[in-house]
Amino acid sequence: MRAVIFDTVRAQPEVRDVTRPEAPAGGVVVKVMATGMCRSDWHAWAGHDDIVLPHVPGHELAGVIVETGSGVTRWKNGDRVTVPFVCGCGHCEWCLTGNAQVCPEQQQPGFTHWGSFAEYVMLHAADTNLVAVPEQIDFATAASLGCRFATAYRALAARAQVKDGEWVTVVGAGGVGLSAVMIAKAMGARVVAVDRNPGALDVASRLGAEHVLLADGTDIPAAVSAITDGGSHVAVDAVGSEQTCSDAILSLRRRGRHVQIGLLPAVDGNPQVPMARVIAWELDLLGSHGMATVDYPGMMALIDQGSLQPQRLIERTIGLEEAAAMLPGFDKASPAGMTMVDPSL
Repeated sequence: MRAVIFDTVRAQPEVRDVTRPEAPAGGVVVKVMATGMCRSDWHAWAGHDDIVLPHVPGHELAGVIVETGSGVTRWKNGDRVTVPFVCGCGHCEWCLTGNAQVCPEQQQPGFTHWGSFAEYVMLHAADTNLVAVPEQIDFATAASLGCRFATAYRALAARAQVKDGEWVTVVGAGGVGLSAVMIAKAMGARVVAVDRNPGALDVASRLGAEHVLLADGTDIPAAVSAITDGGSHVAVDAVGSEQTCSDAILSLRRRGRHVQIGLLPAVDGNPQVPMARVIAWELDLLGSHGMATVDYPGMMALIDQGSLQPQRLIERTIGLEEAAAMLPGFDKASPAGMTMVDPSL
């Protein structure tokens, strides 16, 4: 099969013929019909993740099953599927209770094993990890869900449990943040988006943000409080810094819920967060990591009814050769729109 592959960290990726994977016990091989290019793929290429070289990146995917391993009971060849970027082992207590996103033995295509910048990809524990793609949802739309939309949906629906009419402040209007804007809007929330990039805020407005705030050194929590009459019900930090985390928490009203999506950088001690406010106002601080298959039906329903349209973020579709050329510079790409890879091109 053809695949994008690199032999050493930061080496120029190239498209080569490599051996097609085989389905392991409990797993499948999927013919990749669409796969998204994400900044996380760049981080793997740059050596920021523990990968085995040579390596094939790619973790946002949708396609068709072409081979099933022994023990697979829920799936057959020809099924249209997608998969979360965090795949559980299928047998631990977390997987068995529908929480594969925190599985201690989790696998991640494109990181722990070869990914989807290829004609075919192998996936473990199919009965736990695969998600059916309805005929009315195209492969590119399904692939776009695998990282940013899944992450944002679980944060808002399963963790914060956003309700119709609530105010949601999203700090950071990159890929995950814009997905959060769209999902919160689809759930009936009123959205305030915050970013330091005016262009990103323009996109957030088009995607449903009722108010946008430029992070230019002004008092963001005070501005949110004025807009929302006392603070938002839910705040999301989709960036991951002490400043953005603090701004999000301080933007909440009393008894509000904060969801941390962005990974906070390692520092001496621990990142400083405004815990005095958390205690005094009885705020809930929630972590969110990926999304398990049990959460997909709700997101698929929003797409099916047309209130959530992730395809609006897809800017371009390219082939494997262009993906190989683009990956080393993807840290400088616009975080707003999505690049989709079609291995057949």
